[in-house]
Amino acid sequence: MKENFKILVMGGDNRYVEVIKKLASSNISVFLTGFNQLSFEDSHVNHCEIEEIDFSKMDAILLPVAGTDLEGNIEAVYTDKTVKLSEEMLKKTPQHCVIYTGIANDYLQNIANTTNRKLVRLFTRDDIAIYNSIPTSEATLQLAIEETDVTIHGSNVIILGFGRVGLTIARNFASLGANVTVSARKPEHFARISEMGLKSIPTDNLNKIISQMDICINTIPYQIIDSEVIDKMKSSSLIIDLASKPGGTDFEYASQQGIKAIHALGLPGKTAPKTAGEIIGTVLLEILENNE
Repeated sequence: MKENFKILVMGGDNRYVEVIKKLASSNISVFLTGFNQLSFEDSHVNHCEIEEIDFSKMDAILLPVAGTDLEGNIEAVYTDKTVKLSEEMLKKTPQHCVIYTGIANDYLQNIANTTNRKLVRLFTRDDIAIYNSIPTSEATLQLAIEETDVTIHGSNVIILGFGRVGLTIARNFASLGANVTVSARKPEHFARISEMGLKSIPTDNLNKIISQMDICINTIPYQIIDSEVIDKMKSSSLIIDLASKPGGTDFEYASQQGIKAIHALGLPGKTAPKTAGEIIGTVLLEILENNE
């Protein structure tokens, strides 16, 4: 990372308070837009309105975890003003300017492509995903406890997907005595599930056992809990869907059938924002220092 590095942080939630502090403590010049309701004592932090930003001097732009919407609007919880990233703004940045975001939609990918700017999706990285799986798992457990009237111990729990988040959740629920079944597709996942002493089932066979489940936790980012699956669930079952929008559940149909389904987005930011922010900040600093 070169000297006098400048990064523009455009919007964000309470996680980004920690990210900003971490960047500033590393002597990075941090420019903020969308944070006018907050103040920072560090001299490396500079507040500015969007029209005041000199994009030509920015080495990097950090967007919120969710990136932008399809019109370029950015979530900014610490301002009442609209924060938006446009193609014209990116054109004003230096060629080496990198855009960092949690996830990216077509709008963000398109303006990065047309301006030939590098776009880095932080949440596709194994390190962030694994670190984030810890607060996600804890928050999922909290939801399960609050939204059911039985103990986790002895409950029949199915976890859909055995990626980085699914693995941590499976381990944590099993450690509390839940009867955990994991749906998966890959042979190596079935092997790991067996090694952990848990039950497994091919995802395509979900219908065969869903009627036995008290809690269904989905991590698969496409609709897997459809009307056919919901029809076989007990009315007392709880669905916790962790997949990004639009989720993997037919929420409208679940509601019609009287089954509680919660689309639990952004759990680390809601239940452990300090830890979640430190995770993002630490990994981002490593990326900047290694010029990734």
